[in-house]
Parts: sequence; C-alpha cells; structure tokens
Amino acid sequence: MMLSSKVHTSRASVPRSAKSAVPFTGVRRGTSVRGSASMAPVAGVTVKPVPTKPYEGQKTGTSGLRKKTKEFMQPNYLANWVQSLFNALGDEVNGKSLGLGGDGRYYGKEAAQIIIKLAAGNGFKKVVVGQDALMATPAASALIRRRHLYGGLIMSASHNPGGPENDFGIKFNYNSGEPAPERITDKIFGETSKVATLNMADIPDVDLSKVGVTKFGEFEVEVVDPVADYLAQLKEVFDFALLKKFLSRKDFTMVFDAMHAVTGPYAKRILVEELGAPASAVLNGVPSPDFNGGHPDPNLTYAEELVKIMWADEAPAFGAASDGDGDRNMVLGHKFFVNPSDSVALIAANAQACIPYFKGGLKGVARSMPTSGALDRVAAALNVPFFETPTGWKFFGNLMDAGKCSVCGEESFGTGGDHIREKDGLFAVLAWLSILAYRNKDVPEGGKLVTVADVCTEHWKQYGRNFFSRYDYEECASADADKMVAHLRDVIAKSKAGDKIGEFTLATADDFEYTDPIDGSKASKQGLRFVFTDGSRIIFRLSGTGSSGATIRMYIEQYTADPAKLMLDAQVALGPIIQVALELSQLQKFTGRERPTVIT
Repeated sequence: MMLSSKVHTSRASVPRSAKSAVPFTGVRRGTSVRGSASMAPVAGVTVKPVPTKPYEGQKTGTSGLRKKTKEFMQPNYLANWVQSLFNALGDEVNGKSLGLGGDGRYYGKEAAQIIIKLAAGNGFKKVVVGQDALMATPAASALIRRRHLYGGLIMSASHNPGGPENDFGIKFNYNSGEPAPERITDKIFGETSKVATLNMADIPDVDLSKVGVTKFGEFEVEVVDPVADYLAQLKEVFDFALLKKFLSRKDFTMVFDAMHAVTGPYAKRILVEELGAPASAVLNGVPSPDFNGGHPDPNLTYAEELVKIMWADEAPAFGAASDGDGDRNMVLGHKFFVNPSDSVALIAANAQACIPYFKGGLKGVARSMPTSGALDRVAAALNVPFFETPTGWKFFGNLMDAGKCSVCGEESFGTGGDHIREKDGLFAVLAWLSILAYRNKDVPEGGKLVTVADVCTEHWKQYGRNFFSRYDYEECASADADKMVAHLRDVIAKSKAGDKIGEFTLATADDFEYTDPIDGSKASKQGLRFVFTDGSRIIFRLSGTGSSGATIRMYIEQYTADPAKLMLDAQVALGPIIQVALELSQLQKFTGRERPTVIT
C-alpha cells in the first residue's frame, strides 16, 4: 500500500514536475535522498527531479524484488525501487556502465525505458541493454564480467508465471556478475522507506528493437545481441567441435524445451546454428510475455509436454528444459529423470575429463544445504575442498571469487560453474552433452550409444546412490506455514541424539547456520534439519521466491550402497522416511494440504 495517495508520474511516462527541468552541468550535492552522496549526471542530459512517496514492503532479497505485475505497474512503484538502489549505491555509480535485460515477461519493455531514464539521471554514462530488453540471467552475468560493467539490472521473476495477472521482478547483480550481497540489499530496503525524489532524465524512449548505439549528450544506450557475449563465454568453457560432431550424429536425437521463455533464442543460436542440431530440437522456442500461459519451471510437473515426449517409446536420447530466465535446468534421458542433486555430482565427477575449462582439475565444489550428499562423495573421491552453504547463489559467488569453487549446485534445478556468477541452465545442458559426447567418441555411428541412464547407473555403482525428493506445497497461508515451523522448532528443542523417529535413529536436529569462510558473515535459520545415523535427512524450509503466500519445501534423502537397491524408484525407496516427515511436521494438520503441488 502506498503511504500517500498523491502521485506525480505514471508508469508509461514522466510528466513535468512543478519545477522546470534543469540541465546539470556539474555536481549538485545534498539535493536527493542520498544525503552526502553526489549525483552527477553526464553532460548534455537534462534531469527532472520528480517527487514521489514510498511504498511499503519493497523488501529486497537475494533474488531481488518479486511482486505481482500489477503492483509493479502502479505509479512510480518500479521507479521507487530503482531510485532506492541508486541511492544505496551512492556516488560510486557516477560515470559507470550498467547492464540491463530480462526474461521477456509482461511489462519488461516498459520497465526498461524507466530504468534507462533513471540510470541517465543518476550519473551512469552508459546502459548496455539486450535487444528487445531480453537477456537471460546467466547471460547478464557473462555480460557484466566480459564488458567489465559496474553491474546490471535483471528484470525477471525467474521460474514464476508471467503476465498481467502473475509475477514480475527485478534484481541487481554486482560487478563480478553475482547477485547483490546483503550489505546492498539491506541498504536498498532502507532507502525504499524514505525515497522522495526520482532523478529522471528528460530523454525519449530508446528503440530497443535494433542493435546499435543511441546517444543523449555524453550518455549512451547500446542495444546488443543478447546471445553474443554469453556464447563467447561458453566457447571458452566447452569443446564446441566435439559437441558439434556428436550432435550431428544420425543416431543421436535430442529436444530442448525453452518453455516459451528467454532461452529460446539462446538454444536456437547455440544448439542449432553453432552445434548443428536440427531446428526441431528446440521446443517452445519463441519467448512469450506470459510464457504462453504456462508455468516456466523445468520440473516433472510443469514441463509436462517434454516429459511426455521423453517417456514415449520412440523418444529422443536426450531431453532438457530451462526456466523463465534461463538459470535453471532439467535433464532427462529416455524414460529417465536426472535428479538435480545427482546432476551436479555427475558434472563434477566428469568435468575434468569432458570439459576443457576444467582440464586442470576442480578448485573445489559446493552445494546448498538441502541438496543431497551425492556431491560430498565426489569431492571426497577427487580430494577437492567441499562446502555446504545456505540456499542462495551469492554464497557460491563468494567461494568462486576466492578461487575455492569450480562447480556448484542447488537441488532446485540450479547448476553452475565459475565461468560466471549465476546458475546457468544451458551450461548444465552443454555439460551433459559434453559427458555424452566424450563417452561416445569411440562408438561408431549405429553402435550402442552410452545413454543418460548408463552414465547415472555407472556413477551410482561407484559412489552409491543418495535417493532424494523434494515436496513443494505452494501458496500456503503464511500464518499456517509459520505455525508449522514453530511446531518443528519446538520438536528440535526437545530432541536429542539417539531418539527413535519411526524406524530411524536421530543423530542431530538443528536449524542450519553458516559462517562464510570468505567474509565471515553469518546466516542463521536456513532450514530445519533432522539428520539420522544412517545419513538420511529430513529438511524443511519456507521459500521466498514467490509473490504471494508461502511455499513449504520438504526435502527427504536416504543413502544406499546396496547394488540390489540402486535402481529402485525414488518415491518407493523413500516411502518410509516420507511418511516420517509428514507425521513429524504435522503438515496436513497445519496447512490442510493432503498432497504437494510439485514432487521432484
């Protein structure tokens, strides 16, 4: 709710304020909410200070600000947050270059024009924006790093649905290409409560449909091919010649589902034009403002079309999907699902042999705490450092910047490497294709190809299998979710080692805490854990990636090295511990939910 009913701008344009527009020729100090900070617009840019009032609840997390699209379309709502970001950053933005792009969802093009005007009015000398305001999240990270930008703004709500009735989001990535650290996001939130003036440049909208440079005085907007820098980065990671040879085989077929989201143009350029896959290999490859009415989350529930294709008798050998902004992935074989926890472990285990970027070995590996322990076993076998972090890519970024992590992943379909500072859906897809290409390089065309299922089965025989599943209960009433969490905290407080919970013996129960080994920062209350003596785990977390209600995530894991059990269906193998988790949490009692929204 806005704290004042009076507004002076609309989302589409910025009318003249009561004061006349004043061209700045130097530094005006103390005129904005920055206080002692200096706002120095570049020469030739006229700035109109536009009065505004704060909105409540513009809390910025690691994934930025996500709300319903209609909230962002309120007068000055987006502009307030962007101005608050620039106020938080202070005068260090003067003369710098800013990246900009998004996943193509509804309101993105309008938002880009507002951001460009605010960037010009707050001292940036240049904005580098993707054509048609498109830029996948991993591509934005690559752009920032390759062009040495000050940072970048990404307009996305990731895997959440889009359109006027659904979600929009915006986040800031800093100069290493990583999501903004808490020291910045906390400042942004503080500024949103007192923002009073929008430093809006008096410039027309920029034609974002054409690649090229537009200048306003000494301020310029460069519209770029959103794929180019990212593709150049990937070519430094993978053996494109090996991949092209493999994808050109007549006995290998694949399908990539872009889910009507931003990776469609990326997949066409990389998989089809660069690597020789047929155009039919890219499914749903045209970005849609509402993702064609779908939910662009690459899992077994929402990527239903791809799953049906891969479970058909005459299915392709390889299937994959990515999400709304291109940072998540799902990998499938013929009638075979690769759990994301296994996927990061398999990529790490094969990286040195199959991916040129890692030929010197891995610096270390990391996973989020809810992700299964499959990666831990690979790290031990490779004798490389291992880190268990809270959920959030910024924790991996710290490790990567310090040279301590090469490959990392989260069970929420996020996988990445230190070539950028974001999770990267197409990186994971190309990593899997690289593993298959390497394993099949000596198999003659028409011979028996090593399959996705073969690669996983061989891995389990060597390392054992961490059966893993995640139950998502989306859009639960926040009060009900909070009551369940309070109940679990009470259970943890009363628990002790040796307690029997169902057929399992408790080793420890806690609320996960993390001290960052790089900067010493501490993160607490990161997930409620019940760890059992056989290595099995039950974990509960509330997710903040949606725009309404609460998503309860329940994670269940059980390890086996028994060869006779390796090929069991995960839901069958985990049946007893799933029942324990539901009884322990009393989830149905607190939420009224009889079944999860999504099972992975």
